[in-house]
Amino acid sequence: MTQGERQLCPHGHFQPVLHVPRVVMTSRSPPPPPPPPPPPAVPPWPRHAALPHDGHRAPAAPHRGKPPPGPARGAEGTGCRHSTDRPRPPPPVRAGAPHQARQRALSRPPCPTGRSRKSPGRGGGAEAMGALLILLLLQLPGTTGGAGVCGSCPGLMRNDSVVAQFCASRPGTESEGRCCWDQGVRPERLLGLDLSDCSLQNLPPGLAEASSAAVLDLTENPLTTLPNGSFLGFTLLQLLAVPLPLECPGGNSAWEEVTTSGSSRLCQGQRNSCNSSGEPAWPCPENAACAPDGPGLVQCLCNSPFHGYKCLREGTFPLLLFCGVLGATTLSLSLLLWGTQRRKAKAP
Repeated sequence: MTQGERQLCPHGHFQPVLHVPRVVMTSRSPPPPPPPPPPPAVPPWPRHAALPHDGHRAPAAPHRGKPPPGPARGAEGTGCRHSTDRPRPPPPVRAGAPHQARQRALSRPPCPTGRSRKSPGRGGGAEAMGALLILLLLQLPGTTGGAGVCGSCPGLMRNDSVVAQFCASRPGTESEGRCCWDQGVRPERLLGLDLSDCSLQNLPPGLAEASSAAVLDLTENPLTTLPNGSFLGFTLLQLLAVPLPLECPGGNSAWEEVTTSGSSRLCQGQRNSCNSSGEPAWPCPENAACAPDGPGLVQCLCNSPFHGYKCLREGTFPLLLFCGVLGATTLSLSLLLWGTQRRKAKAP
């Protein structure tokens, strides 16, 4: 016991002092645990963010008060990138993702150089209008008509028809469906058309396509009449077979020979109505000449160098001036439409 721990008693003796620890009881609660740290702020997914490694785009954060933006113009949604696209930040890398998947997510193949970035439908009006005007201006030569009327009746050519007999007796011909074609000329010429037994109550609307035919068979059809002008332009027609109740178009005077065979009537050898002894239905003008235009039909053609209404204008037609004015007008309209559509396409 040290000196500081001894106490002098009244009798002069030192008495040891024992220190007893005091226990203080309080009613206070233990301190609260510290608050958890706030979660890290997640930035919104950028508009041009690259695809994750699984190949699917993460949904964009909704905009307050505005509809969600659609795909941007350009290479969005096409799986490729343009040289003018803004750089995209790298996608979040998941734990354990393979290196090859991350590389595929970061890189995209470039778009072809010929692909336009403008949205489809813009600026196409000028091109379509220009193409239409050019097609109206230029008439490209094609094959002789008749391919459409050949399909107006299904099936093949009948062996006992006058068209089949004519086609078999002439070399250099070929049968295709209901038509007989001359292979010796270019373009091919339609020589015969067999429309027999096709249940026709009226002539097909595309019959004018067969104006170059020399033989035509219309037998075994419930036809009641042949309208005037049905064979307008059939100047090469030499043999026509019609049902027996019908007369030859243009009358018997328009044909060299008219015979009957069974249930059909044959009209052979078309005559030139301009050389008939009778007066024509209407006289031609002074500077015009009569020309055949089908069975019993005539037309008036202007003599050279007259042209125009009733062949009253003398001289050649100014074809060069007409084509030049028409071409310049077409080009001007095309450039005007192209410029206006181009300006609208560039507008934001």
